[in-house]
Amino acid sequence: MVDETLHGILPSQAIEELVARGQIRIARALDADQVQPASLDLRLGTRAFRIRASFLPGPSSTVVDRLQSLALHEIDLTRGAVLETGCVYLVELMEGLALRGGISATANPKSSTGRLDVFTRVILDRAQAFDTIPADYEGPLFLEISPQTFPVLVRTGSRLSQIRFRRGRADLTLDELNGLQETERLVDTGTPIVGPVGIAVSIDLMGEAWGGLLGYRAKRHSSVIDVDKKAAHDVLDFWEPIQERGKGEMILDPDEFYILASKEAVVVPPDYAAEMLPFDPLVGEFRAHYAGFFDPGFGHAAAGGKGARAVLEVRSREVPFILEHGQIVARLVYERMTERPKSLYGQVGSNYQAQGLKLSKHFR
Repeated sequence: MVDETLHGILPSQAIEELVARGQIRIARALDADQVQPASLDLRLGTRAFRIRASFLPGPSSTVVDRLQSLALHEIDLTRGAVLETGCVYLVELMEGLALRGGISATANPKSSTGRLDVFTRVILDRAQAFDTIPADYEGPLFLEISPQTFPVLVRTGSRLSQIRFRRGRADLTLDELNGLQETERLVDTGTPIVGPVGIAVSIDLMGEAWGGLLGYRAKRHSSVIDVDKKAAHDVLDFWEPIQERGKGEMILDPDEFYILASKEAVVVPPDYAAEMLPFDPLVGEFRAHYAGFFDPGFGHAAAGGKGARAVLEVRSREVPFILEHGQIVARLVYERMTERPKSLYGQVGSNYQAQGLKLSKHFR
């Protein structure tokens, strides 16, 4: 039985209890691997709507109310459908909520979704912010989907986003975070920059660990990627490898999409979860991470890891921007779990444990 007095991120066994109690409503039985150590994958429902523009319902409207004026076309997902780049779609998810006991939640794209440059955000009735589910929310969940580089084939049951539940406060004090860095070596750097908004993560632009490979730049005008198929696409049909040339720097072209890696290896201890903040305007005009959830055990020896690089989905803004080796690009925020998950990341068929510079699971 889950202890409901504990504050923190809810583990997999608590998520399963929420399902059993009806606080997570499901249109069909959960998939076998849908519950992750500290999150739940969200599944697409039967219909998608091409909409004119992204929106938030606001405090007095439901999502369905707004769809009546914004929907351009309805798409049947039961047989699969291609979502085109540059378009905005809205899909009701197969999971809804009836939260109780002060439980709130946040959502984020799955790692594989972010690495395809598919922009997703969860929207709910009367919402005034994306990906943010207030305590005791009751109602449906919708997913906004906007492929930026590759058209994608999706269907009912496809999993592009994930949700993380918390009870009360889960954040760490600065002293607690410093103590955790000392005992667990959260990032393997000599003098970590630890602040009130987490631990700094920098960029690797030397590529020594991968034979001089710095990362990948996405090719435009590619073919369609099926989001449910692993190792189905050739890397070079979709990506241009970027090699190091002795400069330790690289220029990001505006509106181009890159896969790069952190300089530091990252560890998430079993009793904690982490989230990488996607963009810090103080370090430059670019977005450094789309999919930010790191589950307990990521890169940790207890789950078969020895530290793992954070893979960064990078997109420049309106102007070219020079990145230099070791430049800070994001911050990793750690939160405590209410209890240790029954299975850690890396023990549940995870795709990116002990990862290096790795593209999404869709490429061979």
